[in-house]
Order: sequence, then structure tokens, then C-alpha cells
Amino acid sequence: MAEETTAAAAPHGFLHLLGLKRAHFAEGIARFELEAAAQHMNRMGIPHGGVYATMLDSALGAAGCWAGAPDRFRPAVTLTLNVSFIGRPQGQRLIAEGRRVGGGRSIYFSEGEVRDELGVLVAQATGSFKVVTQR
Repeated sequence: MAEETTAAAAPHGFLHLLGLKRAHFAEGIARFELEAAAQHMNRMGIPHGGVYATMLDSALGAAGCWAGAPDRFRPAVTLTLNVSFIGRPQGQRLIAEGRRVGGGRSIYFSEGEVRDELGVLVAQATGSFKVVTQR
């Protein structure tokens, strides 16, 4: 059985640098939000595709990491992540939601999307993830 970790809500490392915040975490679902600012934009003045990919990786991965409470999670790594870039946001707040859609105890599958606060769909993704034991 995978080891559980606490303090799942506190962003650290790259997610902290990006400004990504977890807004919701429950069994089979995770939601992350980001206030898009100048440092997130590409040369066209829209959020860089890497921002969407990171948000989706975080939300889809977290969707399979529930360990019974919002402050506990099972650590996992990404095996695959397929992102489709669909549109341009109209608002400033980006919301990524991931949902676990299948798998077993150690490998699971998730899907999700990034929308802005107005509901505009900007990216979708599917991915596979593996629960790991921390070293």
C-alpha cells in the first residue's frame, strides 16, 4: 500500500512559483485555480500552453490521490499526459478540474479540462498516473 502524505493543500516548488492553488479535493476529483498574470503569458498575450499543461497535470494527477481527507494524499507520478489546446480564455481566472475515470490500486486514468471563470473551455487532457511510495 502506498504511503500517505499530509499537507496536500500547501503548494510547493514549481506549483508555488506558478501561483497554482488547489480549490477542491475529494475522492476522484481535484480542482486547481490560477489568476493569470503577465508572467503566465506567451508572446501573443494569452497564457502559455505550459501553464495549461501544468494545471491539467496537477488536477488529473491529484484526482487519483485521495487518501480519505482533504489534507492527506497518496503521492503519484505522471505516466502519460495528452493535452488538447482548444480556445482562448476570456477571463483572468483559470480553473482546471480533473476526474479519475478508471484504473486499479496503483495505476489510474484521469480526464479533465481548463476553463476560465466565464466557463470558456481552453484545454482538455487525459492521462495515466502511478501511485508511488515515497522514499
